[in-house]
Amino acid sequence: MSPPLEATTIANLPKRAGQNIVLDDLSRFGPGVEYAPLSLLESQRYCKSLAKRHYENFSVASFLVPPALRQDLFTIYAYCRWSDDLADQLEDANDSLFLLQWWREELSRCFESQSSHPVFVALKNTITRHSLPREPFEHLLDAFVQDQTVNRYANDASLLEYCRGSANPVGRLLLCLSDTRTEQAFSLSDSICTGLQIANFCQDIGSDAKRGRIYLPEQRWAEQGVTESEILSGNVTDSMRGALRSWVANARSHLIAGLPLVTLTPLWLARDIQLFARGGLTILNNIEKSGFDVWTSPIEVTKFQKIALLARAIVSPRKAI
Repeated sequence: MSPPLEATTIANLPKRAGQNIVLDDLSRFGPGVEYAPLSLLESQRYCKSLAKRHYENFSVASFLVPPALRQDLFTIYAYCRWSDDLADQLEDANDSLFLLQWWREELSRCFESQSSHPVFVALKNTITRHSLPREPFEHLLDAFVQDQTVNRYANDASLLEYCRGSANPVGRLLLCLSDTRTEQAFSLSDSICTGLQIANFCQDIGSDAKRGRIYLPEQRWAEQGVTESEILSGNVTDSMRGALRSWVANARSHLIAGLPLVTLTPLWLARDIQLFARGGLTILNNIEKSGFDVWTSPIEVTKFQKIALLARAIVSPRKAI
């Protein structure tokens, strides 16, 4: 592992192009940096600003979410955003591992009411208000650490274990915010979050390959006679399309299996679940319409489709089929 990063060098860390908001803020709030602690209100404003400035193409706290919960959602998003960017936006995995360990230590300090980092000042308030468990936050970090050393998955089971940490905690935290804490709800949420994660992997198989990562389980691509070099080179063949076809079907089955969750949650969350789950299904449908070619041109949800998804979520929030 790289030696501890000095505060004076944090701002000069090599970064990937774009999406550098969090890494730029390391020079203000990173390890070894001395700064005057922000108040709770200032910390909450920081989290809200981070959520609204970031590049992600989705609304973090839409008008569907009750105003009383929007700040909590901004705060949880800020935690996830910092975690993800520390893991994914540096060129050196050793630097990421160091910063993720520092971030984990700050999380521990947060639960002890000792962290002065603005994200954790705000997060402590959210944790206390909603009695949030520590495990989802830890599991997210476990997945981000795993990304630094694991870039291949042998089968569906190993990828599902990864999704247990990389995707499912977010859904569980949302359920906790809505005070929906049954095992049935958690299980259905896990299915949706895993389906969304795999849909994202299907969509990004080409860009992930350029970074040396293959999330498509080896068992699936080997069954189609696809080689690792074909995936890494983005060579669009019938075999590659066949491997992607089976993976799309797998993601769709997870999303559909989880949709009954909309019958168990408050109305606002049922609408958000409809929006995100059916957004994932739309991505998968668009991949299918492309002939399972995600390499030639990017697969996106169109503006018209987004409007239709929002209308459906508002009009039919409890529809699980």
